[in-house]
Amino acid sequence: MDYFVHPTADVEDGAQVGAGTKVWHIAHVRSSATVGTDCVIGRNVYLDAHAVIGSRVKIQNNVSVYQGVTIEDDVFVGPCAVFTNDLRPRAHNTDWKITPTVIRRGASIGANATLICGIEVGEGAMIAAGSVVTKDVPPYQLVAGNPARPRAWVNWSGEIISRDMTTPPDFSRG
Repeated sequence: MDYFVHPTADVEDGAQVGAGTKVWHIAHVRSSATVGTDCVIGRNVYLDAHAVIGSRVKIQNNVSVYQGVTIEDDVFVGPCAVFTNDLRPRAHNTDWKITPTVIRRGASIGANATLICGIEVGEGAMIAAGSVVTKDVPPYQLVAGNPARPRAWVNWSGEIISRDMTTPPDFSRG
């Protein structure tokens, strides 16, 4: 095994976990979940069956990533962030439908943020702590609030480069 699993964690048979990844205390990685290389899966993280986690992803404590959620490479997920996967959840519904959510490369999700399923968070985007994200977030946009609204544009390092929300900056210039 070329990854670390804390003795209290559970990585089910059939889960794919990449080299250099660390799965910490009481985390649970379901069979058919996929986790890339060099990730950190924090305390009490739950990765559902068919959840897809890229490489170099850091998922902080108390996060559940459900089936239908795809997290690409280099993403940060803050503690207690919430992902959903059903737009109309009912305990008695036997015909529920998974609604996919995609978090693109290099995005950051703040602590206690809630992401409603069916959205895409763009490359390098930032979700402020406590935000409720109900619609797509463009690449390199910072959103905050409930519901989350555009606040600024950020660079790859997360530094604010513009608060002019009328026109996105030209990221092609590097």
